[in-house]
Amino acid sequence: MNDEQRRAPYDICPRPEPIDVPAQTPLAPPIYPAAVYQCADTDEAERLLAGSEAGYVYSREGHPNGQMLAEKCRQLHGAERAVVCSSGMAALSAAVLALVEAGDHVVASSQLYGRNLQLLTSELGRMGVRSTVVDTCDVTATAQAIDDKTRLIVAETISNPLLRVADVAALARHAHARTALLLIDNTFAGPTVCRPIEHGADLVLESLTKIMNGHSDVLLGVLCGSAAHWQRVHTAVAVWGLSPSPFDCWLATRGIGTLALRAERAGENAQQVAQFLVTRGEVEAVHYPGLIDHVDHELARRQFQRGFGSVVTFTLRGGRAAADAFIRAAKQIPFCPSLGDLSTTLTHPESTSHRTVSPLVREGLGIRGGTIRLSVGIESIEAIREALAEGLSAL
Repeated sequence: MNDEQRRAPYDICPRPEPIDVPAQTPLAPPIYPAAVYQCADTDEAERLLAGSEAGYVYSREGHPNGQMLAEKCRQLHGAERAVVCSSGMAALSAAVLALVEAGDHVVASSQLYGRNLQLLTSELGRMGVRSTVVDTCDVTATAQAIDDKTRLIVAETISNPLLRVADVAALARHAHARTALLLIDNTFAGPTVCRPIEHGADLVLESLTKIMNGHSDVLLGVLCGSAAHWQRVHTAVAVWGLSPSPFDCWLATRGIGTLALRAERAGENAQQVAQFLVTRGEVEAVHYPGLIDHVDHELARRQFQRGFGSVVTFTLRGGRAAADAFIRAAKQIPFCPSLGDLSTTLTHPESTSHRTVSPLVREGLGIRGGTIRLSVGIESIEAIREALAEGLSAL
């Protein structure tokens, strides 16, 4: 028996030989799960890692599925650059880590998602960055909050959960007058409803987990923006480990293919849901930018290109007890603290997204025990109204 025959099977790990791949391009993009790529020699490795030659070495630095998804998002937002991150929070982190340093000042909307607000206040405070929280729907108050050290202003196109609409163009004018940058979280709108860069924003982020993917099966975010502010963004994503997985990127690329259809249908349903809820005596208030009496309706009409989004927030008479009764009775509407799925879901801001916010601040924001945030899906409007009526019947 020779040496090769004596070797245990697990000692032999032959590399697969390259095969001839047909020149035709597959209609569906393939998944590239590889963590690492082979280099021809040291010179090629240096060129790839330096970015002077296109290609891949290590997936934390970039991979084909991430690049394909980033390019789709870049086109959707009309941006010069885009990078996909492991979550919406990671996209915000990439912007902050790339653009802000100790001694700088950040202005943050008081209506941001709770974790975003925590990042921009307490977490940045630990790193020597000052922050001011202000109602960015009040343009005058926002302008007054900007000082000579302000580097970044962060607001939402449509706020969570009361669905106030920020005047992106006005905020951009005030930011640029003081050499600050404007970052808009566009998650509640999506690029089919609003493209903030067209209104003057320097950067825009999306939680791709939500309506852009639309199937509640990925955790991803994207940051888009101008090349002028992009020098350190890719470095921040790679160095801080904010990179996404290839499989999630592949799923989101597939989801974005139906974004326009899903967003249009969900937005039409949301408009009808809001009009239905207004007629119900169990409901104290309905918040939806598509309603004529919404405080920001005219601004939304000017700023939005198609529809008013797929989220409707309403407050029930009877407070937390009413909300609990409604959630128990609305058996066809899952209680899921997210949004943008194919089906209608609900969440309760007081106990989820804003649970760490003090009761006094929540009251000031208009978030009460009876407040329900509804993410409207693409089912028939009849089915959605029936599900809501089932929940309301318990009150």
